[in-house]
Amino acid sequence: MAYVPGIALLAALVAGCTGGSGTEDATADAKPGTPAVSVAPPGKYQTLPEACRSVSMNTLKQLLPGVADLPEDQRERAYEGRASVTYDTDRKVGCTWQARDADSTRTLVVDFERVVSYDTSVSDEDSAAVVYGKKAEAAGLPAPSVTPSSSADPSVDPSADPSTGASADPSAAPTASDGGGVAPQGSTSPTTTASPTPNGDGSGGDDASDELAPRALDNIGNAAFLDDSLESGGSAAQRRTVSVVFRTSNVVVTVRYAEQAADADDVPESAELQEKAQSLAHGLDESINE
Repeated sequence: MAYVPGIALLAALVAGCTGGSGTEDATADAKPGTPAVSVAPPGKYQTLPEACRSVSMNTLKQLLPGVADLPEDQRERAYEGRASVTYDTDRKVGCTWQARDADSTRTLVVDFERVVSYDTSVSDEDSAAVVYGKKAEAAGLPAPSVTPSSSADPSVDPSADPSTGASADPSAAPTASDGGGVAPQGSTSPTTTASPTPNGDGSGGDDASDELAPRALDNIGNAAFLDDSLESGGSAAQRRTVSVVFRTSNVVVTVRYAEQAADADDVPESAELQEKAQSLAHGLDESINE
């Protein structure tokens, strides 16, 4: 019994020292007046669809008419498509389909890219807008102006490369203008001036080059554009490729639909390819947002 008071006193002293040390440490670590660090929100999409299953069978039958005449086993393989080689299916996936008939060869390519920002002050969506912008510029469209998301640091240059902070090189890749679509909540669509719009009937308006001029599209994603190119293949056969690129939040989608004529004197029509490519892009946009 004579040792109890001593033990109690020792415990009180230890407790007192511990409490004093915690108070001093908290005071030392506190940094009054330091602004809170704003972390940009993650992208709306964390996964990507399976590319070779992203296009319905009915759509493939319309885009690849030559497949219907193939033997059953070849027809099934043609409709399955060929997946693109990729090392991260959460970031980039793609698929290619091809069909030949007596008149031409048609090729369809669909690519999905999910953009992730490695800068905590820049959102995934703003980074995707920069990627899309480069694609539009590479296609010959004016550089779109990108407004950072409200949650991002306003001092960040939206045209800078999110991984390095360096300003984007306008010649580095493709991108475009305001798609006019409804943006996901909290997002901001880039805006720009559209290039001359072709008639879409193959006539090309006053200048035949207008038919091939890249132009912004409405009602597909947050922003979208179409490009149309005509070139001679190795056999001198004419090949027309229509590309539709669009961004929906932090995902950039590319649709390429091409036709190469079997006869060197034949020129694939622009109107049909453009109409089908736009229709597919619109359908992909809707399916991604379901």
